[in-house]
Amino acid sequence: MKRLHVQRRTLTLLAVVLPIGLLFVYVILRSGPLAPVAVTTTTIRARALTPALFGIGTVEARYTYRVGPTFAGRVQQVDVQVGEHVKAGQLLGLMDPVDLDARIDAQDAAIRRAIAQLRDAEARQRYAQTQSQRYEKLLAVHAISVEMMDSKRQELQVAVATRSAASEALAQMRADRAALQAQRANLRLTAPVNALVTRRDADPGTTIVAGQPVIELIDPRSLWVNTRFDQLAAQGLAAGLPAQVTLRSRSGQTWPAHVLWVDPLADAVTEETLAKVVFKTVPKPLPPLGELAQVTVSLPPTTALPVVPNAAIRQVNGVRGVWKLVGGDLHFSAVELGASDLEGNVQVRKGVRSGDRIVVYSEDALSAHSNIHVVDHIVGVAP
Repeated sequence: MKRLHVQRRTLTLLAVVLPIGLLFVYVILRSGPLAPVAVTTTTIRARALTPALFGIGTVEARYTYRVGPTFAGRVQQVDVQVGEHVKAGQLLGLMDPVDLDARIDAQDAAIRRAIAQLRDAEARQRYAQTQSQRYEKLLAVHAISVEMMDSKRQELQVAVATRSAASEALAQMRADRAALQAQRANLRLTAPVNALVTRRDADPGTTIVAGQPVIELIDPRSLWVNTRFDQLAAQGLAAGLPAQVTLRSRSGQTWPAHVLWVDPLADAVTEETLAKVVFKTVPKPLPPLGELAQVTVSLPPTTALPVVPNAAIRQVNGVRGVWKLVGGDLHFSAVELGASDLEGNVQVRKGVRSGDRIVVYSEDALSAHSNIHVVDHIVGVAP
């Protein structure tokens, strides 16, 4: 009777513990660390891609004109305001001539004095020439000595040199006056081309130095987007490729454009390649300079190669590859990637073939020993 009592108690204990143990094992296998990892898969197909590059840039003007005097002085008037369109040759402002007119008058007087000195030198030269010729004749009949003849010849040489010096002095004074006159003409600040006023750096009464700009202009037809592309994805970027530009302030609109050139110097700090993208038709109204813009550059279509989603690319021990499903088991395959597009597809040159089945998304990191469970969709992970 005692042995039967023990067996009943054991059976009762087993009846309680066994379901709990089974439940515990079930929980471990379904949701614990031994639970299968949910994955989504896809089958690789070979096809051509139309790759594209995406970059961020700022709107800039290709041609900027900084208008100012060529000498130090004081601004007399400024006739334009920021945002105003001006025509080529239009007066933008004036510089105060100060004493420039008085200096021109003084130079005119100096020129008149030089002319008089030149005329006096010419008269002396003619007189010396006549005397020299007359003494030559007297010397021929031995009426004068050779020493007297040499004296007259020396006087003639001095007169010629004096006239030449007077002539050069007059030329110098006329050149000085022409320089003053040119300086006088530079008092007028005019627009070199049809342009838009972007800055007004000085107001009337401001004293500025030579070369300092008073007004800054841009050619509104020369707007471009100075664009930065990631160097890792900039393969194939070249001048002439078509592009689309989306301004930050007008996200619903795009403007056709093309790559004008790729800068020979890249940014070594940010590891970006710089390119200038020009609009085919300049947006109206003009976007502000410095506004951010998104640029998409279309590359030529590629040849057909196996294509995988970017999300399927993994890094395992520093090797880039994909997880392939072979007979229900996971096998990591290193790949060599090719061109990619903006839809998240990338071509694979080596490592996979058409028809291979690969993992795209997974709930957790995978290994060759992972127990997986293929699902159609992973909530919060897959798109």
